[in-house]
Amino acid sequence: MEKFQNRMLRQFLPYVGIPVVCAAILIRLVSNADAFALLRLETVAVLGYAAAILDLKTKQITNGLILLMLGAWALLITPMLYYDVAAAVAALADSVCGFAMGGAMFLLVYLISRNGLGGGDVKFMAVSGLYLGFGRTVPAILFGSVLAALTGLALLLCKKIGRKDAIPLAPFLYIGMLLAVFFGGAPL
Repeated sequence: MEKFQNRMLRQFLPYVGIPVVCAAILIRLVSNADAFALLRLETVAVLGYAAAILDLKTKQITNGLILLMLGAWALLITPMLYYDVAAAVAALADSVCGFAMGGAMFLLVYLISRNGLGGGDVKFMAVSGLYLGFGRTVPAILFGSVLAALTGLALLLCKKIGRKDAIPLAPFLYIGMLLAVFFGGAPL
């Protein structure tokens, strides 16, 4: 298992820089949010990219990455509680609503589809909702889901996959998150 993880890291690390740096720069350029909101968006850009790559390579999103995302969010919100309590409480409420919305929507799909959606996708979208907040979680889910459906349909029509084959969802959710940051949803 350790050899597999080391090989994954060697394959993953060379590709991390370019899209993450581009996303962070674009977020900075188009967003009129405060420093805390920008840091949240840039953190979810980095960790969301890691989840997308992991899902592409292994077809799963590990609990370790989900816990890393939760820990990073807690590290971001904690200092804010000390220097601006009112803004921290507002950000916390927005984050919890995003968490609940992302988690509830994907949990419902997971239960209805009888494991057609992976549990890692449910946890990933719930935790991403902490970063995106309520106003950007729903557009991120809609953008990502439509992109995944269109891609799946195109792959089916080209006979690259079968009806029962699974496609990784995290890359599409990641693109949906970036689109929601740039074009949709209420500002943080």
